[in-house]
Amino acid sequence: MHRKGINFVIKPGVTNHILISILHKKMSIINDINIAAKHIQEGNLVAFPTETVYGLGANALDPLAVAKIFEAKERPSFDPLIVHIGNLNQLEQLVKENDERIYKLAEKFWPGPLTIVLPKSDIIPDLVTSGLPTVGIRMPGNDIALDLIRTSNCPIAAPSANKFGRISPTTALHVKKQLPGVDYILDGGKTTVGIESTIIRLTDKGFQILRNGIITKEDLETIIPHDAKSKIESLSAPGMLKSHYSPRKKLLIADAKSSNTNLSKAGLISFSGELEKAYAKVIRVSDKKDLKDYAVNMFEAMHTFEDDNDIETIIAEPVEETGIGIAIMDRLRKAEFNWRED
Repeated sequence: MHRKGINFVIKPGVTNHILISILHKKMSIINDINIAAKHIQEGNLVAFPTETVYGLGANALDPLAVAKIFEAKERPSFDPLIVHIGNLNQLEQLVKENDERIYKLAEKFWPGPLTIVLPKSDIIPDLVTSGLPTVGIRMPGNDIALDLIRTSNCPIAAPSANKFGRISPTTALHVKKQLPGVDYILDGGKTTVGIESTIIRLTDKGFQILRNGIITKEDLETIIPHDAKSKIESLSAPGMLKSHYSPRKKLLIADAKSSNTNLSKAGLISFSGELEKAYAKVIRVSDKKDLKDYAVNMFEAMHTFEDDNDIETIIAEPVEETGIGIAIMDRLRKAEFNWRED
């Protein structure tokens, strides 16, 4: 069975009612950028697609609207938000200094899944940055997101559109499952990158990665050098906590410890196809062992198994930690952190 790039390998004799129901579920979401932009202007919350994951957006310059993000997500106030812009003119209003390296990076990677942490201007409320003097800014590579920002005529603060610490949303259905009370959802289909943006900060020596994503250290080094020596402050960007992206069911990375799991009640997120024997259900995230496919389909696979009553434990196949594999393993380790500790 195939669905949007994921290969579902179902064990013979097992009826996958959850997958069938998801395949046939129709979302009653009307897409209208003007209506969504009006919600943003009025201080409401809008969930919208980016190329990475769906974001939960509010006017970044309205502290009351931003507070609604923290309330809806049950997000702690010490975890800063990323601000999304629609053009470089907005960038100049939001930061204190114009470093020419920003524009070199923007020319190469924007619009796209790169967030740059920069000294913030005074117009950004402290709530957005959790009191830090810096703000993470990116220009998303998704036409719906860009249209929403430009039509709203303001920068939009937007973390992922899920409950704090839970699985990131890569479809509008994932948003609706976790945040049913959001004011408006723009349905742009499944996201095309599937994991959150790479976050960097600039130093006197070059750049440092605060959160790994699909844009790798090697990609960035084609523009500016990597700084491996300067100290990185804890919690200076989103996604730096040890536990994150976690399903409500136990998730373990496949290793010697996970081999003790009852496989008749376990679902495998498979990459190579080599570990699939004996699992109750398998979701193969790539037919060609492509790490980009793993990134795109990983969170959707977690959501599918989380909603499957036949599955008690989710096992995820690890990959080599090079290139995009670093970001994939970062997400998997954080998703299993609390379960592994248990």
